[in-house]
Amino acid sequence: MDLFSFDPGVTLTFLFALMRISVILFLMPFFGGQTLPTPAKAALCLTLTLALWPRLPLVGDQLPAHPFSLAVMLGAELLIGLILGLVIRFVFAAIQTGGQLIGFQMGFAMVNVVDPDSGASEAVTAHFLYMVSLLTFLSFNGHLYLLNGLMKSFDVLPPGSILITERLVSQVFALSGQIFVLAIQIGAPVIAAILLVDLALALVSRASPQMNVLIIGFPIKISIGFLFLGIIFEILTLHMEGFVSRMPLLFSQLIGAMR
Repeated sequence: MDLFSFDPGVTLTFLFALMRISVILFLMPFFGGQTLPTPAKAALCLTLTLALWPRLPLVGDQLPAHPFSLAVMLGAELLIGLILGLVIRFVFAAIQTGGQLIGFQMGFAMVNVVDPDSGASEAVTAHFLYMVSLLTFLSFNGHLYLLNGLMKSFDVLPPGSILITERLVSQVFALSGQIFVLAIQIGAPVIAAILLVDLALALVSRASPQMNVLIIGFPIKISIGFLFLGIIFEILTLHMEGFVSRMPLLFSQLIGAMR
């Protein structure tokens, strides 16, 4: 056995597969954060690449030999992984935005925690809804749908074949625009309930000016907010279940728009 026999084509196909898989994994909310150590992330990327790479339709002889062309193809792999990973990010960003609105209405604007993904400070209600949605996403096997869409992307999009079409740009912008719509839908029950509480407290302060409404208003708003926060779990579960069920069709549309 010649231990020094080396096929550059096989090595390049493995590199292209590793590039696309690693970008998507690092953009996942439950993997790309700062909580996991970097060696663990690298080990998971290598493990998934070794598991998926033998089944991928990558032919080393079709890859270009010029270094500049290879660099362009690697950049295309990064772009494919970025687009597919952002689809998942948009949903969790919408949930966190809804949590920020809820926290502001409940008076938790000063109670912040550090987001483990981005390292930024966010409201405690936003982090709580993020953790609940993350567990819901995993319970519905959303990560398996993501890996399935990743494998199908190699069937439809060989290395270096991505095109930035008008349909792709419009789909990405449409998905990003849903962040604010979903955030309002998630935070609407709490926002409406606390608005009614504020209206009731305003009427009480007019009827009885000697009553200190500011002191009794905070615990009432927090209690009502937590009460309606339980209703949001059902809404959040329905939204996440619908999103996971639409993931195969969504990935097919995005991958088809890249051709």
